[in-house]
Amino acid sequence: MVTTCPVDPIVQEPETTTDTLLRRTARGAGWVMAWRWGMRGLGLVSTLILVRLIAPADFGIIALATSFMQTIDGMLALGTEEAVIRERAPDRAFYDTAFTMNLLRGLSVTLLVGALAYPTAAFFEDPRLGPVLLFIALLPLLDAASNIGAVDFRRDFAFHKEFAIMVLPKLGGILTAVTAAFLLHSYVAMLFGIGVNRSLRVVMSYVMHPYRPRFSLRSWRGLAGYSGWTWVLSLAVLVRDRADSLMLGRLMNTSAVGYYSVGAEIAALPMTELIEPLGRAAFSGFAAARTQAVDVAETWLRLIGSAALLTLPAGVGLSLVAAPLVALAFGPGWAAAVPVVQILSLSFTILVFGHLSEHLLSVHALLGRLVGMTLAGAAVRVALLAVLIPPFGLTGAATAAAGGVLLDQAMRIHATMRRFHIAPTALLARLWRPVGATALMAAVLVWTGFGWTDNTGVVQLVAGVGIGGAVYAVALTGLWFAAGAPDGAEKDLLGVVGRRTASL
Repeated sequence: MVTTCPVDPIVQEPETTTDTLLRRTARGAGWVMAWRWGMRGLGLVSTLILVRLIAPADFGIIALATSFMQTIDGMLALGTEEAVIRERAPDRAFYDTAFTMNLLRGLSVTLLVGALAYPTAAFFEDPRLGPVLLFIALLPLLDAASNIGAVDFRRDFAFHKEFAIMVLPKLGGILTAVTAAFLLHSYVAMLFGIGVNRSLRVVMSYVMHPYRPRFSLRSWRGLAGYSGWTWVLSLAVLVRDRADSLMLGRLMNTSAVGYYSVGAEIAALPMTELIEPLGRAAFSGFAAARTQAVDVAETWLRLIGSAALLTLPAGVGLSLVAAPLVALAFGPGWAAAVPVVQILSLSFTILVFGHLSEHLLSVHALLGRLVGMTLAGAAVRVALLAVLIPPFGLTGAATAAAGGVLLDQAMRIHATMRRFHIAPTALLARLWRPVGATALMAAVLVWTGFGWTDNTGVVQLVAGVGIGGAVYAVALTGLWFAAGAPDGAEKDLLGVVGRRTASL
């Protein structure tokens, strides 16, 4: 048994089988999804209240300042928590070194953002931005002071404790911001809310875990290699993900950037709401599989199969009903974003395979390969953007981005299957039923006039979603029974539903 935090470790249940590991990963993913959806729900409630108390321009100041800080923060990401999770038996020195490196990184971001605060305010010609950036600059250092021992919640699949650490401070921050907004009617109220949220998060990390970190760099060699590659990878991802908007802004105009950004955000919903929570839990699962007698390849295949049951119909379905969805959510003035949603949501269906592959490769410290693949995908993406935007506009931009995504994800899948000796037939055996059911769903919606249509009524959206969901469920069930109801994703999903139902 691997001992995690050297002070009062969480008691772990035995993890000797793939089934046990998958159950814990699925439970963890459920808590992460609940955390994300809870945060989004609280954020929506907060926004609906604050927009009635604070001017739109004040929202813009906070959004610009946080975006600027997050960009610099992302450029200096080290991945120390992931390094602790993947370590087989981290001792106190390893935890303390990770804590100290986090502090040094947080201090670096704080100093850099603080130094650029007033030059940035001058560039955007808004003097209010300077003091706001000085305050926002403190957040990375505050986050870095969090208890490194809380990383054990991820090591030990105790994601319900992560849920508490993230959601309860968020609620406290919202109550503070709303109260201050009633009194001040200024963006300063939002700063109060942000400060309370982050401060409570740090306090709770110490309240909920007994570990008390010390300053140390004794284990810096064990962290430097992984963290160094993580930093390079974060820069490569930043270049790749910002290329679309930069190229559109250069070759078209800011309106095109707005349409594209909204369309891309909608298309990415299955990724942000389903795949990313699963990936966070899967990293812990892959790390556990690496340190114990569990088949890593089988774990990857089982997770891929289970995730595909949801992400394939979600991505393709989103593409099919893009027109009525955009019209209902944003109004007819946003019709230009429809082809962006249609094209990108189709390409994003493969993200689940590459995303889980990336986490598996990261656990096994194959970050150099990930950097190379990310840069190759980014280069192809930029080249396609330069070629396709001038003649085809937003449709060309979405097509170029989709091509880059498909290449990037295909390289990750290939690297994973080659590294862990996974046969293509093994992956196909997990995917053919959800792929077949999704294809049938798409065919029925197109045939009935509810898919890939210009009709934008509410009935069109509701009927498309209802018919698509019903066809997919029936087709998937039929294919599964026709195959003899074999072990696989369908049975795993039924098992999860059965356990949830029995616990109610």
